[in-house]
Amino acid sequence: MLNMAHYFPITNPTLIFFVVMCIVLFAPIIMGKLRIPHIIGLVLAGVLVGKYGLNVLERDSSFEIFGKIGLYYIMFLAGLEMDMESVKKSKTPFLVFGLLTFAVPLLMTYFMAIYVLDYSPVASLLLGTIMASNTLIAYPIVGRYGLQREKSVSLSVGSSMISLFLALVTVAAIAGTFGKDNGWGFWAWFLLKIALFCAGSVFLIPRLVRWFLRRYSDAVMQFIFVMSILCVSAILSEAIGVEGIFGAFVSGLILNRYIPHVSPLMNRIEFIGNAIFIPYFLIGVGMLINVRTLLAGGNVVWVVLLIVFFGTFGKAVAAYLSSLLFRLPLSAGNMMFGLTSAHAAGAIAMIMVGLRLEVAPGHYLVTDDMLNGVVVMILFTCIISTLMTERASKQIIIHEKSHLKPATTTNEDDEKLFLCVKYPEIAPQLLEMAIMMRNPKLNRGLVALNVVYDDASAAYNREQGLQLLEQLQRQAAASDVHMQTQVRLATNIANGIKHAFREFAASEIIMGMHVHTEVSPKFWGEFIQSLYNGLNRQIVLTRFVQPLNTLRRIQVAVPSRAEYEPGFHRWLERLARMAENLECRIQFHGRKESLSLINEYIQNRHPSVRSEYKHMAHWNELPKLAESIREDHMFVVITARKGTVSYKTALERLPDELTQHFSGKNLMILFPDQYGESKDNSMTFAEAQHQEETSIYQTISQWLHKHLR
Repeated sequence: MLNMAHYFPITNPTLIFFVVMCIVLFAPIIMGKLRIPHIIGLVLAGVLVGKYGLNVLERDSSFEIFGKIGLYYIMFLAGLEMDMESVKKSKTPFLVFGLLTFAVPLLMTYFMAIYVLDYSPVASLLLGTIMASNTLIAYPIVGRYGLQREKSVSLSVGSSMISLFLALVTVAAIAGTFGKDNGWGFWAWFLLKIALFCAGSVFLIPRLVRWFLRRYSDAVMQFIFVMSILCVSAILSEAIGVEGIFGAFVSGLILNRYIPHVSPLMNRIEFIGNAIFIPYFLIGVGMLINVRTLLAGGNVVWVVLLIVFFGTFGKAVAAYLSSLLFRLPLSAGNMMFGLTSAHAAGAIAMIMVGLRLEVAPGHYLVTDDMLNGVVVMILFTCIISTLMTERASKQIIIHEKSHLKPATTTNEDDEKLFLCVKYPEIAPQLLEMAIMMRNPKLNRGLVALNVVYDDASAAYNREQGLQLLEQLQRQAAASDVHMQTQVRLATNIANGIKHAFREFAASEIIMGMHVHTEVSPKFWGEFIQSLYNGLNRQIVLTRFVQPLNTLRRIQVAVPSRAEYEPGFHRWLERLARMAENLECRIQFHGRKESLSLINEYIQNRHPSVRSEYKHMAHWNELPKLAESIREDHMFVVITARKGTVSYKTALERLPDELTQHFSGKNLMILFPDQYGESKDNSMTFAEAQHQEETSIYQTISQWLHKHLR
């Protein structure tokens, strides 16, 4: 029988990296199926593949290097994403929560260790200090929910740094008592080094950053520069006798104002950290945990239970007491407890200090039971922290949304795409589609607009709109696309869009089809008919069922005489770019005259596009196309406004046909450019801007036909 143990642990560097990447890839997928935060999956995977599990991987130098950088990355991102304005306005809450989250678990664990575990006062103080500190291991969860600037999150990050700093000073004091020089001279020199480090960082780093960013705009060089600042700060922090995570956090705070949250550089920093360094750190933490000690029985289980209970209970008391003092909701208290309750590499570093302190010949401050208890404690606190943070994040999001009151009812060189966004579930895909449609050679930015109905809930809706637009700015920045944003108050949504469209001198509108039928049961939504009747520029309405990057084919229904419309080349160019970027096939259905011109344009301008052409003799054949539209297809309908060259009465049935035959499909409805001045230029009280979907004559005709036939 084949002995698989002969091949483990893996020593091939490439294979090691492959296994780690597989863990990073599949852990979130598996944990997502189990409704468990994926961070726990990475830690548990580390336990499984480590030497105390299946011994698949050895914790070699790669885990030491990448894991340490991953820990620095967490603290660096925490400093980089902190809302400095709220820090300046809330100095007292930061200090109070920091002192509470340090002192309460320290005292609880200290007295428990003395009176229950019968540890010495110095060993009890070391154990209490370990539980008083914490690692922001669950911080990536906050980033995923976009809550980095929540007050409870900012308080947790700031207090974590305070408690960590106090814990490191306490550990240094414990180590100093075992040294030869532990008098006033030691402490004076220690505090002077910290003061010099902070003052030097505040003085030098901003000047160095300004000098570099002014001279070098290359994205790779900027990223390497920021990483260098992070590493130098961590190295200097260790050199003065404090852990490198302190220096990483300080450098993040200093760079906070120089790296905008919606900049491409910020996006790259987060991407690299979340893809490589932070997962390496979490897997490496898991590889340190020896679960077998629990199965062996003895005193370890008792020690672990006591440490986890008193340390975690102390963090909970500090968090919920602080939330009561600051009059924060329960969800904020849950968030504060979740973020401050985890222990990881910081605890390992502190316990390693105790292993080097000899209390008697052959006897050290940290016993085997205490070492095993602390290591296993890391696993339990990581699980508690991630579960609590995930739950608190959802509670905060739900709490915010529950306060939302229901709303009351050309030429190529002028390209400037205008996005109307409202629903967070489709806005990112609208932006993705706009980026695919834009001309990168022109290097023009996008415009994103969120119109808020001016009613009693306008203030809250405006805040929601700002948050949505900030998320879109981040997404645009990741593609190096500049985007202007605006939240606009209006008593008429359609008019608000039309006015903004003119102010930004936009060339076309991209917007999603409404997804909430309780707001408007009509196919076009509440205001779309008024919008396309009031503008003569291109309007693109989209409904997404699948992500854009999963589309295999775009199918386009082209009405007869569409080539005579002034916007013919504009919509054709947009669809060709989209098919080119998605590398999918595009199939046109229409009359031979139209298809011939479309083919000529595609061959001349986009020869790499895989285009197909099918004759559609009459618009009445539109329902037959439904049979060929798959879930991974995008169905595009080129329609027309009344009174234009390509308009036909069959288009009046379009809403019913799309609802009946194309439900659940990816859909795009496109109104091309038209000649003439925009009706928006002549808005008056004498001329109504809204036109009903069906005229009174049509309504009467339908009623007579229904009742008199």
